[in-house]
Amino acid sequence: MGGMQEQLLGLPDGHGDRYGTPSGGGAHYGAPHGPASSAEAVLAGLDPEQRAVATALQGPVCVLAGAGTGKTRAITHRIAYGVRSGVYQPQQVLAVTFTARAAGEMRGRLRQLGAEGVQARTFHSAALRQLQYFWPRAIGGEVPRLLERKVQLVAEAAGRSGLRVQRTELRDLTSEIEWAKVTQIVPDDYPAAVLKTGREAPRDPAEIARVYATYEQTKRDRGVIDFEDVLLLTAAILEDRPEIAERVRAQYRHLTVDEYQDVSPLQQRLLEQWSTGGASLCVVGDASQTIYSFTGATPDHLLNFRHRHPEATVVKLVRDYRSTPQVVHLANGLLAKARGQAAQHRLELVSQREAGPAPVYVEYADEPTEAEATAREIRALLGRGVRASEIAVLFRTNGQSEVYEQALADLGISYQLKGAERFFERPEVRDAVMLVRGAARASDDPLTADSPALAGQVRAVLATRGFTPEPPSGSGTVRERWESLAALVRLAEEFETARREAGQPADLAAYVTELDARAAAQHAPAVEGVTLASLHAAKGLEWDAVFLVGLTEGTLPIIYAKTDEQIEEERRLLYVGVTRARVHLSLSWALSRSPGGRAGRKPTRFLDGLRPGSSYSGPTSRGGRGGVEQGAERSGGRKVRGPVKCRVCDKTLTEAVERKLRRCESCPSDMDEALYERLREWRSVQAKKQGAPAYVVFTDATLMAIAEAVPSSERELALISGVGAMKLDKYGADVLLLCAGEEPTDESEATVEGLRGESEEQA
Repeated sequence: MGGMQEQLLGLPDGHGDRYGTPSGGGAHYGAPHGPASSAEAVLAGLDPEQRAVATALQGPVCVLAGAGTGKTRAITHRIAYGVRSGVYQPQQVLAVTFTARAAGEMRGRLRQLGAEGVQARTFHSAALRQLQYFWPRAIGGEVPRLLERKVQLVAEAAGRSGLRVQRTELRDLTSEIEWAKVTQIVPDDYPAAVLKTGREAPRDPAEIARVYATYEQTKRDRGVIDFEDVLLLTAAILEDRPEIAERVRAQYRHLTVDEYQDVSPLQQRLLEQWSTGGASLCVVGDASQTIYSFTGATPDHLLNFRHRHPEATVVKLVRDYRSTPQVVHLANGLLAKARGQAAQHRLELVSQREAGPAPVYVEYADEPTEAEATAREIRALLGRGVRASEIAVLFRTNGQSEVYEQALADLGISYQLKGAERFFERPEVRDAVMLVRGAARASDDPLTADSPALAGQVRAVLATRGFTPEPPSGSGTVRERWESLAALVRLAEEFETARREAGQPADLAAYVTELDARAAAQHAPAVEGVTLASLHAAKGLEWDAVFLVGLTEGTLPIIYAKTDEQIEEERRLLYVGVTRARVHLSLSWALSRSPGGRAGRKPTRFLDGLRPGSSYSGPTSRGGRGGVEQGAERSGGRKVRGPVKCRVCDKTLTEAVERKLRRCESCPSDMDEALYERLREWRSVQAKKQGAPAYVVFTDATLMAIAEAVPSSERELALISGVGAMKLDKYGADVLLLCAGEEPTDESEATVEGLRGESEEQA
């Protein structure tokens, strides 16, 4: 298989690390085996649930990971632990995700953990590698040329179909064709599919179907394929040629899929071809962060994973290391009011950080006033030492950015638009890297002769292209060029510091190597400016301070979100925005678009009952707890699925509360009423200490179940639905003392440790 590996896998991917990861990262340069000197060392610093992920080396494994819970840390440590322990061969591991940035970050972390040779790619990149290798023997000839951008071809197809299409409509038409292809809908079936799904087509579905068919024919005529074809053709080859499929499956024995809630039906079809035949499969995702359904993404594959794989190990990560308790409380509150299938599987986060400021809710008269006030608040944060690159302004649509660009520019605050040109593809960056490379090759470059330090040498080289210690005044192209060069200087400073701490040389040659690795991994350094981004573009990122702006009905939820599921996706979009904030969070809206306009706007319904002065009367959903479910059973020995019988009348129970109590509500209860009241009083004290609602400690139904069972050991307490590993650790000692008729003391933690030891001895 050596030749195949070279063609199919290529050389080890580009490198790159992330500075200051919340899970204990930091700048890492140097020997790839750094802290991971042994397999067990890879597990150091992981929390119990992350460790459960890392040690579950044989699939199927499903990781349900809430925002900020360290999912990337967990899965990269899982891969590294498998490699370091000898269970995995690096060349037999494939990790797939959705963006080149995420794949680059994963490669950087794996390199740091000593798992070099593991492939971390996007779906399209992995499929393209396979297509390029197998096309000659499966189809014959050369692979058709890949169409980088399809908009021009869609415009041509519209013209050939007899349609006059406005330039602004082309993007919508292109998106519709992409949606149809990833959901595996052919042109003839498109109108019926739109009707069935309730999708809002940008124009007459029959016309779109005609453009779609013409577009496909035009591609065939010209011998080109698009990115969706890469997945379609690869899946088709694997389905039609069993001997090729077997070669791929023999190569990739261990598969990891990140952001699994975002897979499309087409990606799932390809994944099934990769994983059929005994491959160890690990999927990671969070249904509450499904915000790309308009592109064909669906959380159904994540939510139904246990049904397809009854033997799967399921691990839930709920310890939030990113956000303060105040931010997490708001995020949980948003999802508590959610409906639908995704809401039934929501995870209730538990912040692991110290308390911070409460979220701020602000109402403004008009949009310019909102933007100007936001800019002033940002200036105040900058004055208090918060870096500009750690501040973001997030909005629902890209069209909202202009007023914020102007407001920040008026105050002389630099900013960057998320989704703009890739950092290493900017002309000034390419030019700068070329100059630094030239200086590294010259042994007597006069530009660098006067500075023994790396950062000083980089500053001297970039000064020839306009870099100055102080930024230019104003905004625009000149400021953007300076910010790019400044980012390269800051990277040199960080690189130099980290290398010296590791006892390694920090010279221009090593710095150029790092730049090349980062460019290959598309791992750009941070530009020191406030980020302006849409909520969709903010997915996967985080900042110390986040300003969520324009939160009005008609904008969030967007006006064309009409069905219940579309509304719920808009709620999830706001949830994603909230969970981007580490410490500071501001939520604002304007009653009017323009100064002096009619103040007819209303704040988004999603904040009802959460913002001061508002109320909410709708239903709330219950969140899932953290922990591990082994195979078809939970760790306590209880079945996860299947019928639950009433312990009194033996009737099959269907209601959630009845299943928790293990009896019909109408059947007689043997609950210890006095114990139930003591538990409620204790819960009130705990909730007050945490500044959280009482149900965050335990729900009423869980307290009733405890009062009926009256457990006498930690093992018995763990069998009660609603008492997970985390709550067992936190509250188990107190609850057991109350069940024994005693009052909790400060020594409760020691008591539960003793009980745990007794249980282990009995086992």
